[in-house]
Amino acid sequence: MPDLKQMPDMKQMRLLGIVAATAIGLYVCYLLALPFLPALTWAVVLAIILYPAHRQVEERLRNKNLAALMSVSIAAVAVGLPLIFVAQQLVREAVNGATYMEEVIRGWNTDAFVSGYPRLSAVAQWIENQLDPAGTVAAFVQWLTAQSTSLLRGSINQAVMFILTFYLLFYFLRDRESALRGIERLSPLRTAETAYMLSRLAETVHAILIGTVLVAAVQGTLGGLMFWWLGLPTPVFWGLAMGLLAIVPVLGAFVIWVPAAIYLALEGAWASAAILTVWGGVVVAGIDNLLYPMLVGNRLRLHTVVAFVGAVGGIVLFGASGLVLGPAVIAVTVSLIDILKKRLSDQPEAELTPKRDTKPSRQSGAALSE
Repeated sequence: MPDLKQMPDMKQMRLLGIVAATAIGLYVCYLLALPFLPALTWAVVLAIILYPAHRQVEERLRNKNLAALMSVSIAAVAVGLPLIFVAQQLVREAVNGATYMEEVIRGWNTDAFVSGYPRLSAVAQWIENQLDPAGTVAAFVQWLTAQSTSLLRGSINQAVMFILTFYLLFYFLRDRESALRGIERLSPLRTAETAYMLSRLAETVHAILIGTVLVAAVQGTLGGLMFWWLGLPTPVFWGLAMGLLAIVPVLGAFVIWVPAAIYLALEGAWASAAILTVWGGVVVAGIDNLLYPMLVGNRLRLHTVVAFVGAVGGIVLFGASGLVLGPAVIAVTVSLIDILKKRLSDQPEAELTPKRDTKPSRQSGAALSE
């Protein structure tokens, strides 16, 4: 006959065994999903972005399968295929632009500009010896060439990932309600807490994709067009560089157009330098101040430094999908901290609602969580 005093210990051991098995299972599931992480990420992102339009399609067709198929087909044609083509062209253009920069740096006689300034001449000589700008650009050219080659060679993998993304998108759109109910059922959080966490995730995705990326694309396009109009070489490359830098918090398109304006002034093209300065300072920078608050509002609600770490760190860890995953992980973590604070202070669940700021600004350094 078993000892009744040891029954609670047996229950605890069984509970610990279940917890350990669950942790192992979750880790194995993570390993299984890891190869599909880019497809899963972009499928979720597209599902969040496309859902308002998909809901209208679903209301008209009154058939979930047909509505999801139509939404996925339109998204694949309108977003996916052009994105793949543009990415390949941009990588090739980037190689040409970096090669041109290497030739310019190697052929640029800095002594002619600083010959009358001994201190500047010493600084220029130190920079050339220590940093080796031409060698750095040459290494960058080699890296871009390797990336271009791998991009072309990996076309089969890209095609598989492309198909998988829209395959998953179909089910995320069709079964969205059941998926959300499943998340609520499996979540250890309360219903209101789970809804709050998911709302923060959706707001972050909207802020990154609709706001940050779209504004950066507009800034890069406008900057590239001005480079082309002024006759500067490889305008597509510089437009791409400005767009990518505009995505990163703290940095921006000015990192490209300011040195370009200085270069034009040093070459004696004062009119072109003035036009580029006005265009960059008023139009390109003004786009950020005009469109970003309209498209993003205060959805991201992350400090500039935290957003920078999330975006750059996410790209380093996860590749291109890290642009969304990094800030999303931070936003979800912050929401969990909010929930924990509410639990510890015994505040009601109704207070777990995101607050809006009436005057948002990307550069203002808004609080992590209000």
